[in-house]
Amino acid sequence: MNAPTGLDFVSIPERIQSEVQRAIMRGIKGVEYFSTSGPTLGSTPKDVLHSRGTMSLYHYRPMSDEIYRVPILIVMATTNRGYILDLVPGQSFIEFLLRRGYDVYMLDWTAPRPEEKSLRMEDYVLDFIPDCVRRVQADSGEQDVSVIGYCFGGVLSLLYGSIHKDGPMKNLICFTTPIDFREMKLFSNFSDRRYFDVDRLVDSVGNVPPEMILSSFEMLRPASRTVSQIQLWENIWNDEFVKSYRMFDRWATDTLPLAGEYFRAITKDLMWDNKLFNDTMSVGGRAAKLENIKVPILHAVAEHDHIVPYDAAKHLIAKIGSEDKEEVMLKGGHVSLVAGANAVKRLWPKLDSWLGKRST
Repeated sequence: MNAPTGLDFVSIPERIQSEVQRAIMRGIKGVEYFSTSGPTLGSTPKDVLHSRGTMSLYHYRPMSDEIYRVPILIVMATTNRGYILDLVPGQSFIEFLLRRGYDVYMLDWTAPRPEEKSLRMEDYVLDFIPDCVRRVQADSGEQDVSVIGYCFGGVLSLLYGSIHKDGPMKNLICFTTPIDFREMKLFSNFSDRRYFDVDRLVDSVGNVPPEMILSSFEMLRPASRTVSQIQLWENIWNDEFVKSYRMFDRWATDTLPLAGEYFRAITKDLMWDNKLFNDTMSVGGRAAKLENIKVPILHAVAEHDHIVPYDAAKHLIAKIGSEDKEEVMLKGGHVSLVAGANAVKRLWPKLDSWLGKRST
């Protein structure tokens, strides 16, 4: 009797042995995974220049003999921690900037305490950011400061820049920053004023719990966690894959609560009334129109961003008042645009090329 066409009985023992070895390796690596803590993140040497309430200002120690004149202040999103931009050596955006000769500061956030539930949008835009800018000026000895805002950190940076139109912001870089909140489809549906009682939520719980924020992100891709865990199991013997998985998974689940009054303002002013897009936004009684921003601006958007879709971000450059403005769309998602192997090859060199000539 002839063997069916296409079957290679000779290789079957080798394939069985390979699968057995792979199963054994899965078991060994699985034990290692649960018994170890993973790579240390955010380890680029830095000093805490100032800390106040939910705000921390870091200054990273130089790694280059020659430093650009204009320092950089990175403003992180208020829902996530800044170590996504400082993963591990060789995959750290912060390290890249330092080695390219930039003087780097970061405004990072910690969880607001229960008594900080009354923090408002104006506390972030008219207090925290200006306070950090002044301290960067004093520490660096320079009046000009370039600002980089990631996601909602970009929104805060836009509000700051539109109100402080006469400086001292020298350049503005936004990563995946929304301005048309109608196009944040699931978030818009989730916060629909017909069904979502934001006043009752904030008045009842104070600060918005991180579990609620994390759940809203996971609803954008309901199966993503299950899929990623399957991929982890299939690649558990691959040390580089596991290292990358642990870094990004830790950051994705390390979500911060939001101060209650701040969340109320986000919901009503941005999600409901879309004031930033409609040019009716004000903070603390001060008009915040994007056309007031005249400084050079670079906006980097991700081709496959499921959190801030392109329709929510695409009008930013048109609304900015500067003549020196550029949008760049790069392959990647909301996180892979700024961190990981994709960012190393695409965003980081583009930013360096754009910012270097504007930092002297």
